[in-house]
Amino acid sequence: MTRSARRTRRTLQAFGAGASVLLALSACSSSSTSSDSSAEVHASAAAAASSKLSGTVTVFAAASLQEAFTRIGKDFEQAHPGTKVTFSFGGSDTLAASIKGGAPAEVFAAASPKTMKIVTDAGDASGTPATFARNQLEIAALPGNPDKISSLKDLTKSGLKVVLCDKDVPCGAATQKVLTSAGVTLTPVSYEQDVKAALNKVVLKEADASIVYKTDVKAAGDKVTGVEFPESSDAINDYPIVELKNAKNADAAQQFIAFVQSAQGQKVLTDAGFLKP
Repeated sequence: MTRSARRTRRTLQAFGAGASVLLALSACSSSSTSSDSSAEVHASAAAAASSKLSGTVTVFAAASLQEAFTRIGKDFEQAHPGTKVTFSFGGSDTLAASIKGGAPAEVFAAASPKTMKIVTDAGDASGTPATFARNQLEIAALPGNPDKISSLKDLTKSGLKVVLCDKDVPCGAATQKVLTSAGVTLTPVSYEQDVKAALNKVVLKEADASIVYKTDVKAAGDKVTGVEFPESSDAINDYPIVELKNAKNADAAQQFIAFVQSAQGQKVLTDAGFLKP
């Protein structure tokens, strides 16, 4: 091989090596750019997902859900920045009547299927209600139980002031069922429009006892003493929840219901004393 040919061969080899290096660098640069672009796309998608929900979710809920739903509402707002959950708590029948009358709300959570039926029969629900919790009755007595109440029959003691939920609200309907089952007749000093009102009569010492939900006794802490009775198992209430037909914030309403049914929401409910659905 001539000297000139050897020089040409070395030049071509060097050129080839250099080209390979350039191609490799170009590939790395392209891969890096593609990776960065992909990361940006995923980041943008994640940001869009987290900011998808916004605005107010108005929830009409049974009075017995006040403590648990207030906690769930705060947790939901933290999980979905930009949202705001507002509540209207009260007797399920009163809330159902308000919804039927056109009151604006996104979600209804009732303390019984019967009161939920008021809303579904009126065509005000979007979809089928789902049971998300259950609740059981308990006697709320004065702190320390000075009247030594240990059964439903003890509520008939002479001079004992007993307050009950109105018969039209779920708590009252369940109470009437267990009283009938036990063969006990009570003459309360008053009927209250929701379970919290009945409980507060005992808390304020305006009554000696009331029949409320276990969750209400638990929420009251040492302000009352709870007395369980076996007949309560005959009237355990299912709690249904549904999105309302005229919801202005349907996406957030659906996500709130899903949150109530999620493991996080269910833990809040069971910690409050509710039974699993």
